[in-house]
Amino acid sequence: MAAEGAGKRALITGLSGFTGHYAAQELRAAGYQVFGTITPGHAPGEGEFAVDLLDRAGLAEVIRQVQPDVVAHLAAIAFVAHGDVEQIYRVNVVGTRNLLEALASSEKKPSAVLLASSANIYGNTDVGVIHEDVPAAPANDYAVSKLAMEYMARLWQDKLPLIFVRPFNYTGVGQADNFLLPKIVTHFRRKAADIELGNLHVWRDFSDVRMVAQSYRKLLAAPAAVGGTFNICSGHAYSLGEALDMMADIAGYKINVHVNPAFVRANEVVRLVGDNRRLAVATGPLDTVPLADTLRWMYAA
Repeated sequence: MAAEGAGKRALITGLSGFTGHYAAQELRAAGYQVFGTITPGHAPGEGEFAVDLLDRAGLAEVIRQVQPDVVAHLAAIAFVAHGDVEQIYRVNVVGTRNLLEALASSEKKPSAVLLASSANIYGNTDVGVIHEDVPAAPANDYAVSKLAMEYMARLWQDKLPLIFVRPFNYTGVGQADNFLLPKIVTHFRRKAADIELGNLHVWRDFSDVRMVAQSYRKLLAAPAAVGGTFNICSGHAYSLGEALDMMADIAGYKINVHVNPAFVRANEVVRLVGDNRRLAVATGPLDTVPLADTLRWMYAA
């Protein structure tokens, strides 16, 4: 039986990013020839293109050269507390529009274009487990930019086979330390006695980045996924305190936690846990990884 991606070309925007790295591994293992965009200023390797999403002509040239069969659009400003608000909107909305314009103008149309939005768009909802039809109530500029991206992209739905994904929190080896779990793991790895964190009474649905990459690959290969919107999540919520306890078990000691008021967000989303049933229907069973296993993997890396 031929591999799922045999003879097919996949384009990943944000190839050198945290998620892009794992998505590339997943797609290559499935037989795809993988190409990707990386941030200008870095030397491109084989199959890589150093191009800014805001460079319309440059992006169009990449599409002309690659002629992708499937596209995973992962490039974005993804840090909620990113300092340059204007850049968040330009990259996440205008940059995505430039990509869609280039794909729609291409002679060869892809069979699937996956656009990474975010579960942040749901904001502070009182729904216990968030399904895809929960009304959006974005509570920060990053979330607003992702929701705006979704609305803008729907203007292209009659021209391109779009798939929208809304990942909840996820982590793994290689995620930057300005994200919560990598910060905690790094402190334990260096045997730090103390750690400064924000609000400890928040619950998050944490997935393993390898499950996220697998979900993206399966959605790109599922014709029924086109036109759909999918939560990418584990369906389990963990409090920050529980994550700290898991790390204490793994590392063999308890760390002293200090709440730094500077890290407490005014409009913090208290509980984010997702419903992944629609995803499972589209892709079949997912390899959800228990959070303790993901933390153990990160600690040992």
